[in-house]
Amino acid sequence: MSAEDLESYENELELDLYREYRDVISLFSYVVETERRFYLANAVDVQVRTNGGEVFFELTLEDAWVWDIYRASRFVKSVRVVTFKDVNVEELTKPEMDIPS
Repeated sequence: MSAEDLESYENELELDLYREYRDVISLFSYVVETERRFYLANAVDVQVRTNGGEVFFELTLEDAWVWDIYRASRFVKSVRVVTFKDVNVEELTKPEMDIPS
């Protein structure tokens, strides 16, 4: 497999992942971004922890979807994330009525 074939394959996986994201985003209430992953979730708990002067974040996500092209199953019941980097949690707005396309 050439480098060009591999790049084409990964581009196709990324496009498929984006399409899946677009299809499932309406099922979730929150978008969560960490330095390593992007999640959709219906429940998010963020706890700020300290250990020896270091500050870190412990996240617990319930009913989640993980943006990762290499996962066999992106839907997970529960996720625990520990990170020393910034965390962004955004509540998604839900339209009161779906308009058919």
